[in-house]
Amino acid sequence: MRLLHTPRWLIGTRASFSSKSIFVPAHEPALESDLHRLEKFLEDKPHILVLTGAGISTESGIPDYRSEGVGLYARSNHKPIQHGDFIKYESVRKRYWARNYVGWPRFSAITPNVTHYTLARLEREQRISGIVTQNVDKLHTKAGSKSVVELHGSGYNVICVGKTGKGCDYHIPRHEFQSILDQMNPHMEDKSTMMRPDGDVELPQEYVENFKIPPCPACDGALKPEIVFFGDNVPMPRIERVVRMILESDGVLVLGSSLTVFSGFRIVLQAKELGLPVAIVNIGETRGDPKADLKISARCGELMQNLFKK
Repeated sequence: MRLLHTPRWLIGTRASFSSKSIFVPAHEPALESDLHRLEKFLEDKPHILVLTGAGISTESGIPDYRSEGVGLYARSNHKPIQHGDFIKYESVRKRYWARNYVGWPRFSAITPNVTHYTLARLEREQRISGIVTQNVDKLHTKAGSKSVVELHGSGYNVICVGKTGKGCDYHIPRHEFQSILDQMNPHMEDKSTMMRPDGDVELPQEYVENFKIPPCPACDGALKPEIVFFGDNVPMPRIERVVRMILESDGVLVLGSSLTVFSGFRIVLQAKELGLPVAIVNIGETRGDPKADLKISARCGELMQNLFKK
């Protein structure tokens, strides 16, 4: 039996979902029995830790990398930027910042969807203890969630990485950095063709070559977004905080993550080592399915908009 309705409080709001979203992969409709199973999993566990991935932000219009047919890997030959290349090559930094500069106004204007708002509500109702997100879009914070750990950092802050990968303590909000880039690149036009998961876009090479980026004003080093690029490591203090959150939880709920990246999969492994139950809601298979006590293959928003509403 299909879920019957969209709650009245969502109709006509930005949180409502358009079935025409081009970044959500093909999927079967959620069943009412799926909703009941998820509610049963959650109802006697007031300290659930939620792990979220790109599969919840696709419903807001942010693409992911791996979704079948619609992810970046399926739509282009481009691969995500590698941390080592960003540190080593000025040309890579220039290409990244040119694309990110053009994409930033659209990326930063994206709003939360029903899953983000529902998680904020569940936190207020003390049904969940906190969120660990693999996303860098700050949509959980925009939706009102308070206890959020951004596992892979955030695109909303820019930090110094020096000349070798270890920088000084300089940092600047991304919006302020955008103003600096505006001043340095007054003739830059939006000639983008495709937004990428971290907010950068595809640009013609001639636009990249003439793009100017400032050095760190404190040490003359390189500046990068506070995002854990591929090939980099999650900072140890962040890992330690996540471990404490797992220890204080009574279960883990995974929403919209394939768990392909080990930093996310490790949370499931640690939970199972502690004997904690794990539930996964994701379109299609995940790396954690063999470990899950409950697996529901469905669009997160379709379940979350009806969760504990009766």
